[in-house]
Amino acid sequence: MNSGQVFVIAEAGVNHNGDPATALKLVDAAADAGADAVKFQTFTAASLATRAAPKAGYQKTTTDAAESQYHMLRRLELSRETHRALKARAAERGVAFLSSAFDVDAVRFLAGELGLDTVKIGSGEITNGPLLLAAAESGARVILSTGMSSLDEVADALGVLAYGYANPKSKPGAATFRRALKSPRGRAALRDRVILLHCTSQYPAPVVEANLRAMDTLAEMFGLPVGLSDHTEGIAVAIAAAALGAVAIEKHFTLDRTQAGPDHRASLEPAELAAMVRGIREAEAALGPGGKAPMPSELPTRDVARKSLVAARAVRKGERFDETNLTAKRPGGGISPMRYWDWLGAEAPRDFAADEMIAP
Repeated sequence: MNSGQVFVIAEAGVNHNGDPATALKLVDAAADAGADAVKFQTFTAASLATRAAPKAGYQKTTTDAAESQYHMLRRLELSRETHRALKARAAERGVAFLSSAFDVDAVRFLAGELGLDTVKIGSGEITNGPLLLAAAESGARVILSTGMSSLDEVADALGVLAYGYANPKSKPGAATFRRALKSPRGRAALRDRVILLHCTSQYPAPVVEANLRAMDTLAEMFGLPVGLSDHTEGIAVAIAAAALGAVAIEKHFTLDRTQAGPDHRASLEPAELAAMVRGIREAEAALGPGGKAPMPSELPTRDVARKSLVAARAVRKGERFDETNLTAKRPGGGISPMRYWDWLGAEAPRDFAADEMIAP
């Protein structure tokens, strides 16, 4: 990831509708928009959901309500071969390839066979201890979304990751996870390998529930870099998150928001994704180095906008300055009006015409 720059993840997710050609176009669209990474999802329906698992409310309105979640997921699977093709296309286009792992086999494929150094864990998996442990034991860095979770649940998940990274000999379990989270070795591993993403897991998420200040809470609580997985409509919240210091921002995008599918309606189209990236870059550039000093572009304006002490009327040499013959007018560059009171009562060192700058 780019040090010091917001890492923008274009979340293609399942917006390929199960079509490898569309997935490749999504890689191209992410690259054209200027994103740092394009992200997909790695799962099999059989390992992700039971045949009786219901759809989420938003999925019922964006897909066939009579279709089960299992059968919807079957249509959206990507083969291992397609993953390889997508990674290759991403490399050609100069964007990182990422994917969310939904089961242990997916972690092993992404971090092992595909050689990814970073694995995404979605909000729905934050309580999936075995998956978290497999991710840490793979050695990969983890981007962990925290939607729908409490601080205690985030702590529990980080405990599993700390345990997996630290690789202690003790048996895994709640107590050992807590010890790993508190241990210097575990904390160091988390700081080096984990990014937390604040998230509101609704599609689309109400802006009033974005709660961007939760990023500060997560950072203060766990001492880790924090970003945003943004499910709100539009690009304003993502840009605001960049201004608030998010280290990474993830946003769903699609080639066409009118397509049928679970996530299209809550996704940006390519032109909007490009606008978001531009907005994020402008926001982070606007943050600046801090401190307070005149900027280079201000210097030519300073003498035009500021004022100098001038004679309010003609003043003869030896005449004393008072409120009637001494005032402040543009331009600057002369004696600052902050010295007005120093000059009151002083003798004019020479003759001054009306509006002439005061000078010794």
